[in-house]
Amino acid sequence: MVRNVAGLLPELEAEDFYLLSGVEQGMRFSEWVQREKLPKFSGLTEEEVDYRLERCLKRGLVEKKTIQYEGYTLQFEGYDVLALRSLVERDTISEFGSPLGVGKESDVYEVRSYKPFALKYHREGYTNFREVHKERDYTSDNEHVSWMYTARKAAEREYDILETLYPDVSVPRPIDQNRHAIVMEKMDGVELSRTRLTNDQVLGVLDLLVDEVALAYANGYVHADMSEYNVFVNEAGVKIFDWPQAIPTDHENATEFLRRDLTNILGYFRRKYPQHVPEDIDTDELAAAIETDSFDSVLDARP
Repeated sequence: MVRNVAGLLPELEAEDFYLLSGVEQGMRFSEWVQREKLPKFSGLTEEEVDYRLERCLKRGLVEKKTIQYEGYTLQFEGYDVLALRSLVERDTISEFGSPLGVGKESDVYEVRSYKPFALKYHREGYTNFREVHKERDYTSDNEHVSWMYTARKAAEREYDILETLYPDVSVPRPIDQNRHAIVMEKMDGVELSRTRLTNDQVLGVLDLLVDEVALAYANGYVHADMSEYNVFVNEAGVKIFDWPQAIPTDHENATEFLRRDLTNILGYFRRKYPQHVPEDIDTDELAAAIETDSFDSVLDARP
């Protein structure tokens, strides 16, 4: 888990951010930015660069490495503080709260402006960069791709997808995005994996969930990573989150991913509620109904 850097904002000065932005700019060309290039990238003098590097190193915002040259790279905390400062300056965020969730590819915190929101930092590539670089479409065509680029592209992609789907599909309302960070509606309810539905609720919630999958498909996207861990349930219904890996419906593998999503959903409900989910609900029939815009109910997709 990358630490919360919100407490650093009051003690950092404008020149610290010039230095961090300069390292960020240099990382467009190389993972490690040569010390001698930092005055040009940051707009600071040689002496000021030395002073600001010392401050940022002390706070764990950058890392130093001596290879063939003295080089510097941003730590994720340095990238976090750049994104957070931009969101604060745009009045998107005024207060920073407690963690809402920590995952392999993202950290989510409660933040506040005129109401509570959720701030999601994308972490793709921080610990498993090679795998993400290989698998995700938005990294495959780039020769020099860092974890920073990978995380930013994931955030941009998810924000664009949320803007496309909301409000037709029950997804978190997108508020703002900067670098690898997204501010979105804070979701009410409980994660599906931690929900215990009553006998009368099981098929109703399953039907709502598949209906949202169908609506997303009608609006151009397949989630491509559906599970009980990215669905919230509350009295109003269900809400699907985590969309950076979604693929457009004209993708050559869209049908395959749609069937996999439906298989994951049905598999979860059958494992947890085996007495209440008919075994003869057919995944292929469900997928075909969604693709032809004729989905009505999970109970209709039976041979």
